[in-house]
Amino acid sequence: MRITVDIESEILEDAMRLTGETKKGPAIVKAAQEFIRREMAKEFGRMVMEGEFGDYPMTNDEIEACDR
Repeated sequence: MRITVDIESEILEDAMRLTGETKKGPAIVKAAQEFIRREMAKEFGRMVMEGEFGDYPMTNDEIEACDR
């Protein structure tokens, strides 16, 4: 899908530099994907901390014991 977006040149330059992309479009796509990934991870963490997975079969202590 093609869209037109107004982005400050400094922000676009930072996105290109930080993503390693040399073209504007791929840099914006990669930055958006990373933003979404991080927000979803935060949401998952919130859900875990609030106990929304109450039927999870193992406790934290049991999981850590398996790692040993």
